[in-house]
Amino acid sequence: MAKSELQKMLDGELYNAADQELTEMRYRARRILTRYNAIPWENIEERTTAIKELFGGTGKQIDIQMPFYCDYGSNIYAGENLYMNFNCIILDCAKITIGDNVMMGPNVQIYAAYHPLLASERIKGPELAAPITIGNNVWIGGGAIICQGVTIGDNTTIGAGSVVTKSIPANVFAGGVPCKVIKNC
Repeated sequence: MAKSELQKMLDGELYNAADQELTEMRYRARRILTRYNAIPWENIEERTTAIKELFGGTGKQIDIQMPFYCDYGSNIYAGENLYMNFNCIILDCAKITIGDNVMMGPNVQIYAAYHPLLASERIKGPELAAPITIGNNVWIGGGAIICQGVTIGDNTTIGAGSVVTKSIPANVFAGGVPCKVIKNC
């Protein structure tokens, strides 16, 4: 039996993002995000309910400032005590796992999605995705970009404006473009 485009996407294979099932999943996410981004700031309970409806799984304490954007939402799994500042984006075409006690500055971007490097393949339209894992007690500074397939270890700090293209170990401060370990903590 042939794999669905959804299964190909989740398995890290080339997939067609214009597939009807994937398109409907993105529309569902857009409807929830439109509602979420319009909820008055002080209505924490309603905001939490919308995020729990959107995400694949969450801890009890989630605080995501508006606006927030994602592709599907259903591929995002967040632990306890997540804080995301204004204007964060998650392209969750693969599983995004966020540990406990994670804080993100404004404009953090998490991209599981990517495209073939060869132009001849890229212009045909198929896309790729690879999972991202962010450990427990991680701080990600404002404007950082986390790329596909990356793991960030527990207790690590990623400096503002960093572009994380490779996995970063636990218990370090890392920063720069591309992001690299600056010191152990």
